[in-house]
Amino acid sequence: MDLHVLKREASLAIGLVILLLGSMTIATGSYPPMVVVESGSMMHDNEHGSVGAIDPGDLVLVMSPDRHDIITFAEATEPGGEHEGYETHGMPGDVIIFRKNGGSDTPVIHRALLQAIANPNGGWDVPGTDVVGAESGFVELEYDCFHGNSNLKIDLSIITHEGYITTGDNRWSNGCQYDQQSLTDENGELVTAIKDEWIMGVASLEIPWVGAVKLYASGTAGQVTGNTWGNLAVLVAIIISAPVIIEMITNRLNPKDEDEESNDVEASETSSEEE
Repeated sequence: MDLHVLKREASLAIGLVILLLGSMTIATGSYPPMVVVESGSMMHDNEHGSVGAIDPGDLVLVMSPDRHDIITFAEATEPGGEHEGYETHGMPGDVIIFRKNGGSDTPVIHRALLQAIANPNGGWDVPGTDVVGAESGFVELEYDCFHGNSNLKIDLSIITHEGYITTGDNRWSNGCQYDQQSLTDENGELVTAIKDEWIMGVASLEIPWVGAVKLYASGTAGQVTGNTWGNLAVLVAIIISAPVIIEMITNRLNPKDEDEESNDVEASETSSEEE
Protein backbone atom coordinates (compact mmCIF):
# COMPACT_ATOMS: atom_id res chain seq x y z
CA MET A 1 0.00 0.00 0.00
CA ASP A 2 1.22 3.50 -0.83
CA LEU A 3 2.85 5.38 2.08
CA HIS A 4 0.70 8.43 1.39
CA VAL A 5 -2.44 6.32 1.67
CA LEU A 6 -1.25 4.80 4.96
CA LYS A 7 -0.57 8.24 6.43
CA ARG A 8 -3.98 9.46 5.32
CA GLU A 9 -5.78 6.46 6.88
CA ALA A 10 -3.77 6.77 10.10
CA SER A 11 -4.63 10.47 10.33
CA LEU A 12 -8.29 9.67 9.72
CA ALA A 13 -8.29 6.99 12.45
CA ILE A 14 -6.62 9.33 14.96
CA GLY A 15 -9.06 12.08 14.06
CA LEU A 16 -12.03 9.78 14.60
CA VAL A 17 -10.70 8.72 18.03
CA ILE A 18 -10.21 12.35 19.07
CA LEU A 19 -13.68 13.23 17.80
CA LEU A 20 -15.22 10.29 19.68
CA LEU A 21 -13.46 11.12 22.96
CA GLY A 22 -14.33 14.79 22.58
CA SER A 23 -17.98 13.98 21.94
CA MET A 24 -18.15 11.67 24.97
CA THR A 25 -16.46 14.27 27.18
CA ILE A 26 -18.99 16.90 26.11
CA ALA A 27 -21.91 14.47 26.54
CA THR A 28 -20.86 13.26 30.01
CA GLY A 29 -19.34 16.47 31.34
CA SER A 30 -16.42 14.52 32.80
CA TYR A 31 -12.85 13.63 31.88
CA PRO A 32 -11.92 10.92 31.38
CA PRO A 33 -15.40 10.14 30.03
CA MET A 34 -15.04 6.43 30.78
CA VAL A 35 -13.27 4.05 33.14
CA VAL A 36 -12.17 0.42 32.89
CA VAL A 37 -13.34 -1.83 35.73
CA GLU A 38 -10.48 -3.84 37.27
CA SER A 39 -11.96 -5.74 40.21
CA GLY A 40 -14.86 -8.12 40.66
CA SER A 41 -16.44 -6.23 43.55
CA MET A 42 -19.52 -5.31 41.47
CA MET A 43 -20.13 -8.72 39.87
CA HIS A 44 -23.54 -10.41 40.11
CA ASP A 45 -22.29 -13.71 38.68
CA ASN A 46 -18.89 -14.58 40.11
CA GLU A 47 -18.07 -17.32 37.61
CA HIS A 48 -19.12 -15.90 34.26
CA GLY A 49 -20.06 -12.26 34.74
CA SER A 50 -23.25 -10.84 33.24
CA VAL A 51 -24.24 -8.15 30.76
CA GLY A 52 -26.05 -5.40 32.65
CA ALA A 53 -23.92 -5.76 35.77
CA ILE A 54 -20.41 -4.28 36.11
CA ASP A 55 -17.69 -6.91 35.60
CA PRO A 56 -13.89 -6.77 35.30
CA GLY A 57 -12.97 -5.69 31.78
CA ASP A 58 -16.09 -3.58 31.22
CA LEU A 59 -15.87 0.01 30.03
CA VAL A 60 -18.22 2.31 31.94
CA LEU A 61 -19.23 5.78 30.79
CA VAL A 62 -18.85 8.33 33.62
CA MET A 63 -21.55 10.99 33.93
CA SER A 64 -20.64 14.18 35.80
CA PRO A 65 -22.46 14.42 39.17
CA ASP A 66 -23.34 18.00 38.18
CA ARG A 67 -25.53 16.56 35.41
CA HIS A 68 -27.09 13.68 37.33
CA ASP A 69 -28.66 13.71 40.78
CA ILE A 70 -27.46 10.64 42.65
CA ILE A 71 -30.28 8.34 43.72
CA THR A 72 -29.37 5.98 46.54
CA PHE A 73 -30.44 2.40 47.15
CA ALA A 74 -32.53 3.64 50.10
CA GLU A 75 -34.42 6.12 47.90
CA ALA A 76 -34.93 3.60 45.10
CA THR A 77 -36.47 1.05 47.48
CA GLU A 78 -38.62 3.43 49.55
CA PRO A 79 -42.25 2.22 49.26
CA GLY A 80 -44.27 4.91 47.51
CA GLY A 81 -41.22 7.14 47.25
CA GLU A 82 -40.45 9.44 44.33
CA HIS A 83 -37.70 7.14 43.06
CA GLU A 84 -39.22 3.76 43.90
CA GLY A 85 -38.24 1.17 41.29
CA TYR A 86 -35.26 3.12 39.94
CA GLU A 87 -32.45 0.74 38.91
CA THR A 88 -29.05 0.91 37.29
CA HIS A 89 -26.68 -1.93 36.46
CA GLY A 90 -29.00 -4.60 37.74
CA MET A 91 -29.91 -3.23 41.19
CA PRO A 92 -31.73 -0.28 42.81
CA GLY A 93 -29.93 3.04 43.03
CA ASP A 94 -26.94 4.65 41.32
CA VAL A 95 -23.36 3.45 41.09
CA ILE A 96 -20.75 6.14 41.75
CA ILE A 97 -17.03 6.44 41.00
CA PHE A 98 -15.11 7.99 43.89
CA ARG A 99 -11.66 8.50 45.39
CA LYS A 100 -11.15 6.87 48.77
CA ASN A 101 -11.02 9.65 51.36
CA GLY A 102 -10.18 12.00 48.48
CA GLY A 103 -6.82 10.28 47.92
CA SER A 104 -4.85 9.66 44.73
CA ASP A 105 -4.95 5.87 44.49
CA THR A 106 -7.18 3.88 42.12
CA PRO A 107 -10.80 5.13 42.23
CA VAL A 108 -13.59 2.81 43.37
CA ILE A 109 -16.84 2.11 41.52
CA HIS A 110 -19.52 1.05 44.04
CA ARG A 111 -23.24 1.51 44.68
CA ALA A 112 -24.54 4.37 46.83
CA LEU A 113 -26.60 2.77 49.60
CA LEU A 114 -27.73 5.87 51.47
CA GLN A 115 -26.86 9.51 51.97
CA ALA A 116 -26.34 11.13 55.36
CA ILE A 117 -27.34 14.82 55.43
CA ALA A 118 -26.64 16.98 58.49
CA ASN A 119 -29.80 18.03 60.31
CA PRO A 120 -29.80 21.70 61.46
CA ASN A 121 -30.70 20.52 64.96
CA GLY A 122 -28.02 17.85 65.05
CA GLY A 123 -27.72 14.27 63.89
CA TRP A 124 -28.35 12.94 60.41
CA ASP A 125 -31.24 12.82 57.97
CA VAL A 126 -31.33 9.87 55.57
CA PRO A 127 -33.45 10.42 52.42
CA GLY A 128 -35.51 7.37 51.50
CA THR A 129 -36.01 6.39 55.15
CA ASP A 130 -37.82 7.79 58.19
CA VAL A 131 -34.53 8.71 59.86
CA VAL A 132 -34.45 12.40 60.87
CA GLY A 133 -31.88 13.96 63.21
CA ALA A 134 -30.48 10.62 64.35
CA GLU A 135 -26.97 10.39 65.81
CA SER A 136 -27.01 6.67 66.46
CA GLY A 137 -29.02 3.56 65.75
CA PHE A 138 -29.28 1.49 62.58
CA VAL A 139 -30.80 1.91 59.15
CA GLU A 140 -32.04 -1.41 57.80
CA LEU A 141 -32.19 -1.74 54.01
CA GLU A 142 -33.97 -4.43 52.01
CA TYR A 143 -30.64 -5.59 50.66
CA ASP A 144 -30.29 -9.36 50.94
CA CYS A 145 -26.91 -10.31 52.33
CA PHE A 146 -25.12 -13.40 51.09
CA HIS A 147 -24.67 -14.81 54.57
CA GLY A 148 -28.07 -15.81 55.94
CA ASN A 149 -30.00 -13.59 53.49
CA SER A 150 -30.63 -11.04 56.23
CA ASN A 151 -31.19 -7.37 55.48
CA LEU A 152 -28.23 -4.99 55.53
CA LYS A 153 -27.98 -2.86 58.68
CA ILE A 154 -25.98 0.36 58.62
CA ASP A 155 -24.68 1.81 61.88
CA LEU A 156 -25.30 5.57 61.94
CA SER A 157 -22.77 6.08 64.72
CA ILE A 158 -19.87 5.52 62.29
CA ILE A 159 -20.85 8.60 60.26
CA THR A 160 -18.65 11.60 61.07
CA HIS A 161 -19.60 13.93 58.20
CA GLU A 162 -22.12 14.27 55.37
CA GLY A 163 -21.74 11.80 52.55
CA TYR A 164 -22.70 8.48 51.01
CA ILE A 165 -22.42 5.01 52.46
CA THR A 166 -21.38 2.61 49.69
CA THR A 167 -20.76 -1.05 48.88
CA GLY A 168 -20.02 -3.35 45.97
CA ASP A 169 -22.78 -5.49 44.48
CA ASN A 170 -20.75 -8.71 44.79
CA ARG A 171 -22.29 -10.39 47.81
CA TRP A 172 -19.84 -13.30 47.70
CA SER A 173 -16.86 -11.02 48.34
CA ASN A 174 -18.55 -8.24 50.30
CA GLY A 175 -20.76 -10.43 52.43
CA CYS A 176 -22.91 -8.12 54.51
CA GLN A 177 -20.41 -5.29 54.80
CA TYR A 178 -20.33 -1.78 53.43
CA ASP A 179 -17.19 0.15 52.50
CA GLN A 180 -17.17 2.25 55.67
CA GLN A 181 -16.64 -0.98 57.64
CA SER A 182 -13.96 -2.66 55.57
CA LEU A 183 -12.46 -0.57 52.73
CA THR A 184 -9.19 1.26 53.38
CA ASP A 185 -7.39 4.02 51.51
CA GLU A 186 -3.75 4.26 50.37
CA ASN A 187 -2.68 5.12 53.93
CA GLY A 188 -4.49 2.18 55.50
CA GLU A 189 -7.23 4.39 56.93
CA LEU A 190 -10.84 3.23 56.88
CA VAL A 191 -12.89 4.94 54.17
CA THR A 192 -15.42 7.36 55.64
CA ALA A 193 -18.73 8.53 54.16
CA ILE A 194 -18.10 9.64 50.57
CA LYS A 195 -18.09 13.43 50.31
CA ASP A 196 -19.45 15.15 47.21
CA GLU A 197 -15.99 16.46 46.28
CA TRP A 198 -14.58 12.91 46.25
CA ILE A 199 -17.08 11.76 43.62
CA MET A 200 -15.69 11.64 40.08
CA GLY A 201 -18.99 10.71 38.48
CA VAL A 202 -21.99 8.44 38.19
CA ALA A 203 -21.76 5.17 36.25
CA SER A 204 -23.80 5.40 33.06
CA LEU A 205 -23.62 3.19 29.96
CA GLU A 206 -21.73 -0.11 30.30
CA ILE A 207 -19.72 -1.43 27.33
CA PRO A 208 -18.94 -5.07 28.18
CA TRP A 209 -15.60 -6.87 27.64
CA VAL A 210 -13.77 -4.19 25.61
CA GLY A 211 -11.71 -2.84 28.53
CA ALA A 212 -10.15 -6.27 29.10
CA VAL A 213 -7.55 -5.43 26.43
CA LYS A 214 -6.32 -2.46 28.49
CA LEU A 215 -6.17 -4.59 31.65
CA TYR A 216 -4.16 -7.26 29.83
CA ALA A 217 -1.72 -4.66 28.52
CA SER A 218 -1.22 -3.22 32.02
CA GLY A 219 -0.92 -6.62 33.70
CA THR A 220 -4.06 -6.17 35.82
CA ALA A 221 -6.36 -8.68 34.12
CA GLY A 222 -6.27 -11.21 36.95
CA GLN A 223 -9.99 -10.96 37.73
CA VAL A 224 -11.24 -10.97 34.13
CA THR A 225 -13.33 -14.11 33.58
CA GLY A 226 -12.81 -16.66 30.81
CA ASN A 227 -16.30 -15.87 29.61
CA THR A 228 -15.27 -12.24 29.04
CA TRP A 229 -12.29 -13.27 26.91
CA GLY A 230 -14.51 -15.57 24.85
CA ASN A 231 -17.13 -12.89 24.29
CA LEU A 232 -14.42 -10.37 23.38
CA ALA A 233 -12.99 -12.76 20.78
CA VAL A 234 -16.43 -13.19 19.22
CA LEU A 235 -16.95 -9.42 19.19
CA VAL A 236 -13.60 -8.82 17.46
CA ALA A 237 -14.38 -11.52 14.88
CA ILE A 238 -17.73 -9.87 14.13
CA ILE A 239 -16.13 -6.44 13.73
CA ILE A 240 -13.45 -7.80 11.38
CA SER A 241 -15.85 -9.83 9.26
CA ALA A 242 -18.66 -7.25 9.15
CA PRO A 243 -17.27 -5.21 6.20
CA VAL A 244 -16.80 -8.38 4.12
CA ILE A 245 -20.30 -9.61 4.91
CA ILE A 246 -21.82 -6.20 4.14
CA GLU A 247 -20.00 -6.09 0.81
CA MET A 248 -21.22 -9.59 -0.11
CA ILE A 249 -24.80 -8.67 0.75
CA THR A 250 -24.53 -5.42 -1.20
CA ASN A 251 -23.23 -7.25 -4.27
CA ARG A 252 -26.08 -9.75 -4.08
CA LEU A 253 -28.66 -6.99 -3.76
CA ASN A 254 -27.14 -4.99 -6.62
CA PRO A 255 -26.19 -7.48 -9.37
CA LYS A 256 -26.87 -4.83 -12.02
CA ASP A 257 -23.45 -3.28 -11.53
CA GLU A 258 -21.74 -6.55 -12.49
CA ASP A 259 -24.07 -7.00 -15.48
CA GLU A 260 -23.34 -3.48 -16.68
CA GLU A 261 -19.60 -4.06 -16.42
CA SER A 262 -19.97 -7.31 -18.39
CA ASN A 263 -22.00 -5.55 -21.09
CA ASP A 264 -19.39 -2.79 -21.32
CA VAL A 265 -16.66 -5.37 -21.85
CA GLU A 266 -18.68 -7.18 -24.53
CA ALA A 267 -19.46 -3.90 -26.30
CA SER A 268 -15.80 -2.97 -26.26
CA GLU A 269 -14.77 -6.31 -27.74
CA THR A 270 -17.43 -6.04 -30.47
CA SER A 271 -16.26 -2.57 -31.38
CA SER A 272 -12.69 -3.78 -31.66
CA GLU A 273 -13.68 -6.66 -33.93
CA GLU A 274 -15.58 -4.31 -36.28
CA GLU A 275 -12.52 -2.13 -36.64
